[in-house]
Amino acid sequence: MFRLIVLFILLALPLNAEEEIVADLSQNRVGISATFNGSDILVFGAISRNAPAPDEMGKLQVIVSVSGPLEPVTVRRKDKRAGIIWVNSAAVLIDEAPSFYSVATTAPLKEILSDEADIKYKVSIPRAIESIGAQIASGHAKEFTDALIRIRTKNGLYHVREGAVELKSNTLFRTSIELPSNLTAGVYTARILITRNKQVMDVFETELDIHKVGLERWLYNLAHEKALYYGLMSLFIAIAAGWTASAVFSYFKR
Repeated sequence: MFRLIVLFILLALPLNAEEEIVADLSQNRVGISATFNGSDILVFGAISRNAPAPDEMGKLQVIVSVSGPLEPVTVRRKDKRAGIIWVNSAAVLIDEAPSFYSVATTAPLKEILSDEADIKYKVSIPRAIESIGAQIASGHAKEFTDALIRIRTKNGLYHVREGAVELKSNTLFRTSIELPSNLTAGVYTARILITRNKQVMDVFETELDIHKVGLERWLYNLAHEKALYYGLMSLFIAIAAGWTASAVFSYFKR
């Protein structure tokens, strides 16, 4: 009798519908060469559950982001002087900004992620940029941050694609992230978040290696690891090019 009572209580308790992301990328390494003109990375996965998700938890939403290496950035403002000359009038150092940042979602970002969760997980582009030091130093960090976002968006380095994540049966999802040709080499972070009622239920992260290959890799390593040899080689090439141009000009002048 006691066992029957315990069993009845267990069956009456609600199931804990924990959800976990299982995902991968179509490729984890991308090589940059002289002929590199961009690439597409397919992000795909599924939501693993230990029980059916109750309806009161809200509709499932998926957010996928790919972020490049973080780096400090100096943003300068130019003003026109004397009506004809543009000069740098102010500059602000942004503490950290991703060299590349792309966000894809199943729905408008503001409708599926709360401001508190955005602050915590730094999902939106403005939140992904760290400008606290700039704000303390200048008091006008926002206008410089907005300028940085505007410039990098124009160059194809920052973009938000709302509705670009395809979600099937509340379980399977996929999207593609477009990588432009002007990428910075380094370790990129691909991150997937699932939300319900604007709250993050689970987070998945993996790395994407963007590296130079061929002659570009050799020159990159030489410039960063043996700067003296790289400088001497550059000087020699400049002298040789100048001498060759001078010789050709003298030959045709005769």
